Amino acid sequence: MADTRQYYEGIGRRKSASARVRIYLDNDATGAFSVNGKEVKEYFPRFGDYEVLSGPLVDAKLMGKVDISVHIEGGGITGQASAVRLGLARALVTYDENLRSALRSQGHLTRDARVKERKKPGLKRARKAPTYTKR
Repeated sequence: MADTRQYYEGIGRRKSASARVRIYLDNDATGAFSVNGKEVKEYFPRFGDYEVLSGPLVDAKLMGKVDISVHIEGGGITGQASAVRLGLARALVTYDENLRSALRSQGHLTRDARVKERKKPGLKRARKAPTYTKR
């Protein structure tokens, strides 16, 4: 069953993870937070992941007042959590432009561009060289 309520959307990316976040801000919002059809605490059971995800909501003072639906593809747990955080912050800015300065000052709107460095020819990994032998 598709949800027909109005929503605000934001896309977040980190490493190879991509998250599409939708926030619903109508009167019957219950504070539900689902990720790929599961409850958020079930999808991200590690300690600290929920604090990373909910950072933009806490700073915008909207914790428990909005329904959130997230669809994630690719990456690992940490990359997915950071992608959700960025997507949520972008969705909140789409909803209310006045939240931009508060979210920007806490670093929620900055995309973390670090990715794994590629392996180079002649090396064992990206930077590790074979052991040097003189003779």
